[in-house]
Amino acid sequence: MTTTGEEHTTALTGPWWWARWRSAVLDGSLALVSAVECGAEGVPFARDAGIPAAVGIVFGVIAGSVLLVRRKWPIAVVLVAIAITPAQMGFLLGIVGLYTLAACELPRRVIGALAGMSLVGTAVVTFVRVRQDMARGDLTLGDWFVPFAAVTTALGLTAPPVLLGLYVGARRRLMESLRERADSLERELQLLAERAEERAEWARNEERTRIAREMHDVVAHRVSLMVVHAAALQAVARKDPEKAVRNAALVGDMGRQALTELRQMLGVLRAGEDPVRRAPAVPLAAVGEAAAAAASRVVEGDGAVEGPCLSELEELVGQSAAAGMVVDLSVEGEARSYAARIEQTAYRVVQEALTNVHKHAAGAKTYVRLAHRVSEIAMQVENEPPPEPEPEPGSASAAGLPSGGNGLVGMRERVVALGGVFVSGPTEAGGFRVSAVIPAA
Repeated sequence: MTTTGEEHTTALTGPWWWARWRSAVLDGSLALVSAVECGAEGVPFARDAGIPAAVGIVFGVIAGSVLLVRRKWPIAVVLVAIAITPAQMGFLLGIVGLYTLAACELPRRVIGALAGMSLVGTAVVTFVRVRQDMARGDLTLGDWFVPFAAVTTALGLTAPPVLLGLYVGARRRLMESLRERADSLERELQLLAERAEERAEWARNEERTRIAREMHDVVAHRVSLMVVHAAALQAVARKDPEKAVRNAALVGDMGRQALTELRQMLGVLRAGEDPVRRAPAVPLAAVGEAAAAAASRVVEGDGAVEGPCLSELEELVGQSAAAGMVVDLSVEGEARSYAARIEQTAYRVVQEALTNVHKHAAGAKTYVRLAHRVSEIAMQVENEPPPEPEPEPGSASAAGLPSGGNGLVGMRERVVALGGVFVSGPTEAGGFRVSAVIPAA
């Protein structure tokens, strides 16, 4: 984890305008050395100016101490250094001041102007001093030495600190830019990680919803019909043994179909499981073994069983009719094959709608309409109002079928996921209608 810019700022604990204590100690030491230097140089300045030596020393100490505020006011430090250049004092003050000025985040024109003033001031003062020394005979070189000494001294005292300051400032700004980029990249990575976690959680929730919807569609219809037939079997077991046998056979068939579809789903869920690590089979009770054997007989072969399709719609309607529902099936248009997901969705919509009729409108006449159109497939399941008298024994109402309230939600989710339209609601006659349109592509 890198230190962000905000954390870096809050970590600065130096006094006053200093970022750190070591910076304050460094500036204090430089100011002390500069004050001593300027104080010592103030003695000859006072002698040449004809003032008391103490005044020159005090003046030098005050001027040299300005270096203490070089980080706060670098321009003022450079101006003071330029001002005391004619007195031939403040060499350290000028060098450090120019370096600090060049390293600061100031406009280049300001840095260039002050550096140029310091260069010209140093050149002029050096030129005058060297010429005076040659006039007094202290130097016996030719006249060429005067401008050479002035230019060399001015460049030597001005160019190195300015160039070094520009380099250090550029490097500092580069490091800050890299730190900001690293912080920005870290924040982006954190955001991406959070979004990835959100997407993973969303995918898990979607998978849970899909599995719950599949389980509901597989179990609800078959078990509802089994309950209806079981209730009818209980009612007619003694009165009509033959009908009881037929109902018992229907219950067995529907149970095997429910087991088959559940086995398909569990096979999909366990498709990625390592067979080596799979737990050994646990012996089942006699009833469970019989049910599994019946399911195996239905899916004999390689076990690859496809999901429901529209060709099984007549069988689905026939099962509801066998359970006592009056169902009218009508198909419009030329029947053709669709994608497996489309056919399964259409089948599940009709299946769940018929299950709801068994639960909530037992005995009501139901109309199932399927229309094959050019670019879409439409289905509608509409039931009339249920009869007012008490339900007959063996009906769904007498069986007391529970309702989980997820049927319509699951149908809507299936249809909308394929880009279709789903509408459901009561009719004016007092019945209920479920309509869905699914794109064929």
